[in-house]
Amino acid sequence: MHCPYCRHNDSKVLDSRTAEDGGSIRRRRQCPACERRFTTVEQMQLVVVKRSGVVEPFLRDKVISGVRKACKGRPVSEDQLARLGQLVEDSLRASSQPEVPADEVGVAILGPLRDLDQVAYLRFASVYRQFRSVDDFEAEIALLRVEQDPTGIEPLIPDALADGKVAAFVPHKLAPGRKAPP
Repeated sequence: MHCPYCRHNDSKVLDSRTAEDGGSIRRRRQCPACERRFTTVEQMQLVVVKRSGVVEPFLRDKVISGVRKACKGRPVSEDQLARLGQLVEDSLRASSQPEVPADEVGVAILGPLRDLDQVAYLRFASVYRQFRSVDDFEAEIALLRVEQDPTGIEPLIPDALADGKVAAFVPHKLAPGRKAPP
């Protein structure tokens, strides 16, 4: 670590503390050459691994830009987009994984976007999940309606953001295509 005052290439750590819920480390340092003190903040570098294998740094602005396109013409403010970007970043950092697959970034966006604006959610989901027909839209709209007005016999709809520990999803016994119990 270079001293910001004299550019000496070494420094002594006097104190280290975790900050921001463990997401970063604040270090108080002293330069042995000029003896001035300074503070550094070290944050875990979060990177996204694309499907092609290319690795690039996570950029909250890129998330916001993509969601902004889905929200075009919708009553969504810049502050709401900024909060959504922060929620997505926080959820990815909470996983404590320095490398996040691009798919997980999309999943992390879907939950908060659904809560923010359902039309924007459908727009984003149609691209992210690669909807191929009107049937895909109808199925997603049906799920949104079920979430708004549950009847009690719908299948369990997993939400990876709400419970990332759901490993084995078992549909409700009345879900179509499921055999009746013996």
